[in-house]
Amino acid sequence: MRTSDIPAVNRLLKTAFNSVKAPIIDLVAVQTRDPFRVLLGTILSARTKDACTASACARLFSRVTTPEELRAIPAEELERLIYPVGFFRDKTRHLKALPEALDAKFGGLLPSTVEELCELPGVGRKTANLVVALGFNKPAICVDVHVHRITNRLGLLSTKTPFETEMALRKILPQRYWITWNSYLVAFGQTRCFPRNPACAECPVAAYCDSRQTGTNNTRARRSLPSASKPHSKLQR
Repeated sequence: MRTSDIPAVNRLLKTAFNSVKAPIIDLVAVQTRDPFRVLLGTILSARTKDACTASACARLFSRVTTPEELRAIPAEELERLIYPVGFFRDKTRHLKALPEALDAKFGGLLPSTVEELCELPGVGRKTANLVVALGFNKPAICVDVHVHRITNRLGLLSTKTPFETEMALRKILPQRYWITWNSYLVAFGQTRCFPRNPACAECPVAAYCDSRQTGTNNTRARRSLPSASKPHSKLQR
């Protein structure tokens, strides 16, 4: 795949995205229109399948929608609400520390830049970029395992880490695609471009994929990254 192919590939990925269930954080963004809840959902989603994240978000949002409500809820109840998301105890600790960090660093307001969001407990670049893009609808490139794997598999990039992928995409990906790029590739990775045995015969971008044309599958990226999660159930209100 060449950089000149990006518009055509983006159109095909958009069509594929619209034919399947959206990733869980997209649903949180659409259903709540609330950057704070996008942040909470993104923290819960790390190392957790989307179906589990969806049910945990539904339980959490029935009790917590603001920093003050998060401050007031006991840690033990918070654990029960988000269980069994991955690393639920660590995530409980990070969530409980959020209100104080917001007060101390940002006057109680949720910041809207990647750099500032990364100052909050439990927030790395992937989470920060996703909150900026989906929560605040501002240009940001969220790179998770799907984006890293698929851009390398396509031959668009040759990078070793998600951070390298993010920096490379910032240079070559037109900014008009930044907000939706993660959503399209996450959905594509969950439903077709699996880490192992990708559905190449049904792939809408096979004509642009270096791995598909040469019969290879970017084994370096595949070995270094965990398996994609299965498609999730729809977020319940």
